[in-house]
Amino acid sequence: MAQHEYSYKPQGPVVDAYVACMGQRAFIMGPLGSSKTNASCWKAFRIMCGQAPDRQGVRRTRLAAIRNTYSDLLTTTAKDWQEMFLPLGHWSAGGREPPCHYLDFDLPDGTRVQAEMIFLALDREEDVKKLRGMQLTAAMLSEVKELPFAILEMLDLRVGRFPSAADGGVTWYGIFGDTNACDTDHWYYALAEEKRPDGWAFFRQPGGLMRASKTSPWRPNPEAENLRNLPGGVLYYVKGAQGKSEDWIAVNLANEYGFVKEGKPVYPDYRDAVMCREFELSRALGITIGLDFGLTPAAIIGQRSVSGQWRYRHEIVTEDTGIQRFGLELKRFLGEHYSGWHINGIYGDPAGGQRQAGDVEERTSFQLLGAIGIEATPAPGDNDIVLRIEAFSAPMRQMIDGEPGMLIHPDAKTLRKACQGGYAYKRIKVVGSERYRDMPDKDKYSHPADAGQYLVLGGGGNVTVLGGSPIATDDYAAFRAKMGYQ
Repeated sequence: MAQHEYSYKPQGPVVDAYVACMGQRAFIMGPLGSSKTNASCWKAFRIMCGQAPDRQGVRRTRLAAIRNTYSDLLTTTAKDWQEMFLPLGHWSAGGREPPCHYLDFDLPDGTRVQAEMIFLALDREEDVKKLRGMQLTAAMLSEVKELPFAILEMLDLRVGRFPSAADGGVTWYGIFGDTNACDTDHWYYALAEEKRPDGWAFFRQPGGLMRASKTSPWRPNPEAENLRNLPGGVLYYVKGAQGKSEDWIAVNLANEYGFVKEGKPVYPDYRDAVMCREFELSRALGITIGLDFGLTPAAIIGQRSVSGQWRYRHEIVTEDTGIQRFGLELKRFLGEHYSGWHINGIYGDPAGGQRQAGDVEERTSFQLLGAIGIEATPAPGDNDIVLRIEAFSAPMRQMIDGEPGMLIHPDAKTLRKACQGGYAYKRIKVVGSERYRDMPDKDKYSHPADAGQYLVLGGGGNVTVLGGSPIATDDYAAFRAKMGYQ
């Protein structure tokens, strides 16, 4: 195959700079259709061709192409790679081993390229173990925002190991990848916009759409890249915005940092612009704490004001943390921020009354917390999910003396995202209709959301207002019937 058929064609100043970058950690963020994946593939191909030949005149490399799931990896990243470079080698669909493309072709200078592109799906921190022992030249990451940072940390130690020093060593090694815009509480945002560590390069493409301000209408961005390869050119983005939410357009088409809702939000009445702002709790009123247990325990700290407004000031969100370690962290946090404050009550998931597996004394979560000085009790309500959701969401539909019925402090980032739509009913894939599960999805947003519900129930929120009439919820069967549930 003639080499000129595999020459990179410029796509735009930002994406071209990304392809040419020789930094050992380089990433590009751009809108849909901006040729990000294509650029990453070309970057990988140039690394293969740029490796110094060994004594036999062979340029040897081994790369890993990584995405969060195999379905996305094989239908997008691998498919793009195959369309570009499949004729230069043979494809192994895998089985016990991951899919791999083995490239073997000659260059005009008389040397030969022999390279491997291994396709791996890694979406959880425990997937780090898949990388242990791998000897790689470099790694190409697709949709970086979907990958835990622990994956990058391990990859950083697995690249630059092939070919070995005995076979001539590595000419260039590193990690590179592409992504759509992420949220401002993502590790990518922290690195690219705040920390900017040495040895890392971040490229941000112009959006396909732009606006003068948050309230201005969207308009085409003449600086958008790859327009000549998009159907309709700049109209690709104009048409793509039709029928989409503002958040979706901002993230996917305008390349702005933000949060996109997935699934059906549990709290459709939440309005972030109105209900999220900075405030401080009143020491005179004390605090109430809600707890969710399990392997990802969470705590929400807040209070109900004299006027009846619910205020959520702090959150503690953990991962893979035992209840005792979580309790010690909660105790440390309270000592640092609320020393001397009165605690009105600490209310947790009633399921915490079950005996903990692995505890030799078979104590419950409440007993384990009590042993370290945290006196928590089960939240009222028989853990009825309908009651919990309604108790927490009812204040969102209220105005009290010109103020919303609830406030979330910006410091409570995960709870805020949960209310914005992270806490959601997962969509069921059914042809021809929009259907969702009956229970909210269990993920990183559900745990602080549940903790917030227990706070409200324990703090007196087991009376909700429907149509202006208060309904006591001591009779849960009557409450569910009133809400339209069987």
